[in-house]
Amino acid sequence: MCANTTVPRGVFERSDTGANSILQDIARARENIQKSLAGSGGGGAADYGELAAHMKDLELENQSLHEVVQELRSALSKMESRVSALEKRTTAPTVNGTSPAAPQKALPGPAKQEEEDEDEDDIDLFGSDEEVGEEAERLKEQRLQEYAAKKAKNPALIAKSSILLDVKPWDDETDMAKLEECVRSVQVDGLLWGASKLVPVGYGIKKLQINCVVEDDKVGTDFLEEEITKFEDYVQSVDVAAFNKI
Repeated sequence: MCANTTVPRGVFERSDTGANSILQDIARARENIQKSLAGSGGGGAADYGELAAHMKDLELENQSLHEVVQELRSALSKMESRVSALEKRTTAPTVNGTSPAAPQKALPGPAKQEEEDEDEDDIDLFGSDEEVGEEAERLKEQRLQEYAAKKAKNPALIAKSSILLDVKPWDDETDMAKLEECVRSVQVDGLLWGASKLVPVGYGIKKLQINCVVEDDKVGTDFLEEEITKFEDYVQSVDVAAFNKI
């Protein structure tokens, strides 16, 4: 047996009103969410733009610092090259007492600079005294040989003098020819007799005036006087009348 159940109309009306209210709440919530999303999206874009600008500034600053570092490296490389050139110039060997001029060279690049640094490391700046002494002795011997060869090619001039002697006899009876013969008998290396003449002194006495050329290093006036006065039978005295360097 079926009973007819009738639902009051007011119940459906209340149900429709509640559904509409829920839909309105959902619509408002959706709208709020969209506004919130829209608001959040605007703030994120602003933050991103500020971050991008900050990163750009950092990149510019980094590039500027990189250029400064490159300039400092270049200046340091130039300074090292100059120091290296000065060290090589001060340690260069001398030739005949003079130091060779350092050639002008372009500044070396990094690879060239490394090679020069390695070469400098191989130089023994603290060589033994024995090696220095042997080198000095060798140079001294070489210069002595060069000097001796030069002297052999250019012999030194021999200093000579012209001497005029007055040889006086004992009296007017002295054989003057024999006296001159005795004088010219004095013969030594570096002595060359020249012209002679008899000069009157007085009371019929004449003296022998004779010229000679001598090498100063070999023959002197004292030697001549001593040798001539040995002929005491004919010679009374010997005087130097004139003495001239040739």
